[in-house]
Amino acid sequence: MLSHCVRSVLCTLKPPRALQPCRRHRSTPSSGDAHGLGLFMQLCVDGRYVSPGQANAELFRRGASCVYGTLGVELRRNLLEQWWHSVTRSSAQVFGINTLCRSKETATDGRGKLGIVDSGYLKRIIEKQELSKEQLIQEMEKLIHRSHSLRTDFLQGALEEFVPSLDLVNRKLPFGLAEFGPCFLPSDGSGCPAEVTQTSLAWFCSPRTSSQWLDHWVQQRLKWWRKFALSPSDFSSIEVPAEELEEATSRGVRIVYSFPWGQEPLETLWSRGHTELLQTHKGVHSKLQCRDGRKSVPHVVSVTGNMDRGVMAFLSNSLQQLKKEDGKQKLLRRTVLKLHPVLAPVKVALDIGRGASMELRQVCEGLQQEFMDAKLSAWPGYLATLPMSMEQLNAKYDEMGVLFAVVVSDNTLESGLLQVRSRDTTIRETKHISEIKNFLSRYISAADNL
Repeated sequence: MLSHCVRSVLCTLKPPRALQPCRRHRSTPSSGDAHGLGLFMQLCVDGRYVSPGQANAELFRRGASCVYGTLGVELRRNLLEQWWHSVTRSSAQVFGINTLCRSKETATDGRGKLGIVDSGYLKRIIEKQELSKEQLIQEMEKLIHRSHSLRTDFLQGALEEFVPSLDLVNRKLPFGLAEFGPCFLPSDGSGCPAEVTQTSLAWFCSPRTSSQWLDHWVQQRLKWWRKFALSPSDFSSIEVPAEELEEATSRGVRIVYSFPWGQEPLETLWSRGHTELLQTHKGVHSKLQCRDGRKSVPHVVSVTGNMDRGVMAFLSNSLQQLKKEDGKQKLLRRTVLKLHPVLAPVKVALDIGRGASMELRQVCEGLQQEFMDAKLSAWPGYLATLPMSMEQLNAKYDEMGVLFAVVVSDNTLESGLLQVRSRDTTIRETKHISEIKNFLSRYISAADNL
């Protein structure tokens, strides 16, 4: 069964403001690629972060899910893993939930829904020549009302899971429900939904402390984004203007990233009150009341993030184009992707230097397995069939954001010594093969604890 976008339904729905661009802060790139967007996108493709194709690049540029390359998949996975740890470990009272992407509710029920219908059935209705225009409209309306729906965010699912979760906390506030995964949003008048990788935290708290909790989560989330940034000041928070507040919200804050072409939102936090919670549970106060010094129906603070745009933000933030002169006064250009060690998709690349290739390859295979056992992602450069100079290899790995490049040579077979080059300093060090795994683990752990 195929899903079909019903334009008449989608046109009545607007994307949640959490994922709309901050248009008042945004500038339009000139036709001459003044902001380097074309170069940035090409580097993302060349570095295996985004698969090639104009349509795919446009999805990525808009902050929607696209076809990621090998390294892009790993970067997004690392980012989601760090988000999950930061949210669930920040408080003992945050629990993970998993709600269905597809709901039995019709698209006209509740909030945050997109209708889907069987395209074959829709086609058969359209092809009925005997139907008048009015009858055709009636048939289409019936189909829409019977259609199932796709979620546009996670909030409704969290509100529905509130009551079943009360036993976990003995009805005591505050606590939160966290989830991440795909959501579907109407896109720019085309009538077809765009898929977005969203993160969600619904925080239930006392009405008298909801404002303080909103400030708390703004501070925590901004701190988290800046932790992994090469240039932390590019991440900031802004208050949502009163005219842009969503229905049932009293205050909103956006965490934004300053791209070369303008600011774009990464996460949006809302103080939502308890109206939506009461509507979800048919206004029954008794089953919603919790304890926090006094009995009350909790208020909701929601935190919604776009991790596809987060991937783009960290790629943009970590990209550096450096210039330096060599010993012959020749100007050299170096492009390097200085992703945080925790986020970097590839921690180490393994290559072969001069020597007996069969024996050296066996050493590389042993190291590769050792790194895999230690959960250190390694790039098997020793499998490459096209010869490249060390300068070319280093330039390639810098653009990929690889932390360290290790070269196994005849010297390794004789003495166990390896050449290790750092992405960030370009310094080459000699280390024993028995030390390399612990060296990498300590390096990444130290960066994570900063």
